[in-house]
Amino acid sequence: MNLLLKEIRHNPLLWMLVFVPIVLVAEHAAPSAHTALFVLAVLAIVPLAALLSHATETVAEKTGDAIGGLLNATLGNLTELIIAIAALHAGEYMLVKASIAGAIVTNSLFMLGASFLLGGLRHHVQEYNRAGGRLYAALLLMATIALLAPAAVANLDLARGEVMAQKLSTGLAVLLICAYGLGLLFSLKTHKELFGSEEHGEAGDARWPIGLAVGTLIVVTVLVALVSEIFVSSVQKAGETLGLSPAFVGFIIVALVGAAAEMAVAFSAARKDRLDMSVSIALGSASQIALFVAPVLVLLSYVVGPKPMDLQFWPGAVTMVMIATVTSCFITNSGRSAWFVGALLVFIYAIFAMTLYVVPPGSHSPVQVTVHVGSGIFATRLLAQTAY
Repeated sequence: MNLLLKEIRHNPLLWMLVFVPIVLVAEHAAPSAHTALFVLAVLAIVPLAALLSHATETVAEKTGDAIGGLLNATLGNLTELIIAIAALHAGEYMLVKASIAGAIVTNSLFMLGASFLLGGLRHHVQEYNRAGGRLYAALLLMATIALLAPAAVANLDLARGEVMAQKLSTGLAVLLICAYGLGLLFSLKTHKELFGSEEHGEAGDARWPIGLAVGTLIVVTVLVALVSEIFVSSVQKAGETLGLSPAFVGFIIVALVGAAAEMAVAFSAARKDRLDMSVSIALGSASQIALFVAPVLVLLSYVVGPKPMDLQFWPGAVTMVMIATVTSCFITNSGRSAWFVGALLVFIYAIFAMTLYVVPPGSHSPVQVTVHVGSGIFATRLLAQTAY
């Protein structure tokens, strides 16, 4: 505990932890002050993310970057799962689906791209074990194909389309969870030798004892869940005040803030030339959301929701998820990266954000985006081949 207090005293960023009790008290004292709660929640999440970063790096020293990245992704997604369950109970299915799609795109484009960019600005060319990237990208691609199926069935029979999509979504949920479990078995047990980290990372500072690190991870995850719930409950009203559409709020803002803790760890690891951990966090989190979090929410909706939720996403969301997935597949195929690769990924994410930003604030229907997927695949192939 003394090491933790010493870290807080010597790190000015962690002084912002004072906003954690402030936002918790403010939520009970002034629950209708949505804009103020939104700002306080963001200020509270930032130091919690930094603290989670330090604790996760300590655990990664003991377990290796691949497992450490998986642990960080799991804890980060646990927060999003808790928030989504609360939204399910309230019947906010559109917010749940927007946050799922937004989290997949944010992790596979922005988090991965920014990690490549920040690491590349410090190191000329970085290398990582491409087996891990290939596995996560393949799982993500399969999950994206599963998201296309309910929409296709619903359009075949307009009279019974909703019922058919619901039945298919339930079956797909079980299938995706099984695929995710088999992926963990493959990477952590039967073929774990293929996913070892590259030994080129920098030596870090003195680490905490493993007991303190695990305890900090648990406590900080709970606090992030509490603060994030306040953030989600206030962000829509704050978005209306700030002139932002529900599509932009759900797909961009909620996804970015929800992944803040994971991003802090991924960016720090990339700067230390530990790109295996960054890739594991970014793509591992995206695939975990698609293959575990989303299916679990479908099954839980039968218990906690006013009605069952399906996996039928609007065309614009599926298109963005597909492009993000295919792009990450080609980018991670080489096992090498430079700063320009990251910049291109961030620019693709910025295009999506700008597209959603221009949606009028009063619009409650998600933006419809039509693209030629074959052209997108060709473009990402050229991007991967000519990036450096």
